Amino acid sequence: MSSLTVYKKTRRIIPGFHLSLGFTMLYVSLLVLLPLSMIIIHTMSISWAEFVDIVTAPRAVASYKVSFRTALAAGLLNVIFGTIIAWVLVRYRFPFKRIIDGLVDLPFALPTAVAGIALTSLYAPNGWIGQFFNFKIAFTPLGIIIALTFIGLPFVVRTVQPVLQNISAEVEEASASLGANRLQTFRKIIFPELAPAILTGFSLAFARALGEYGSVVFIAGNMPMKTEITPLIIMTKLEQYDYAGATAIAAVMLVTSFILLFSINFIQWLANRRFVH
Repeated sequence: MSSLTVYKKTRRIIPGFHLSLGFTMLYVSLLVLLPLSMIIIHTMSISWAEFVDIVTAPRAVASYKVSFRTALAAGLLNVIFGTIIAWVLVRYRFPFKRIIDGLVDLPFALPTAVAGIALTSLYAPNGWIGQFFNFKIAFTPLGIIIALTFIGLPFVVRTVQPVLQNISAEVEEASASLGANRLQTFRKIIFPELAPAILTGFSLAFARALGEYGSVVFIAGNMPMKTEITPLIIMTKLEQYDYAGATAIAAVMLVTSFILLFSINFIQWLANRRFVH
């Protein structure tokens, strides 16, 4: 039997490739590419000079800084604490473990507005937690970071947890029996396996934080030039029927987010190659 015949037979082990590929392209086009293309089309209705004036306005630039800085801080916090939580849920047995494991997914199910109101009531100056601090938490960038950390935590936990479950505890025991201490075991055995999952969880949490609106709008205080996030400016322009201005700022966020996510995916690809080889 020739190699060509074997290739033709193995190529058709799972039928329906063309049908499934066509359905995938149709799905992606209707739900992803078409809505994104409308942003570009609406933006093209204004001149280049008007576009530059809108996206470089001091209020818009300040909102970019608030959105990206808080999203980055929340993503890094989720990487640290999400990895720790995933480790505890996988490696240890303790009472009410299943309940705590289920609570991790609560930000997915909880309406974002409800989360925003709850966090504001907790961290406001007269709130249950905020009253014990001499500095303000709500209505500051710190409050925004707390809200974004809350909604992004499950992304890191749920991406790291399956990888940890696939790492046998016997591997750690073998490393210890060969004389490696805990830090060496983590650095040379565990971390290389977790790094791609951690980067994936970070990128998901970061992307979600950039576009988050409901849970942030309450706790942020929405003070222009201080705690106003970019999604709020977009919503304000839409309420004023300034569709061109809203889509112009949305286009900036879209392009910037795409570049950042592409960079993160490239780093993840490099990490995979490094740890595999």
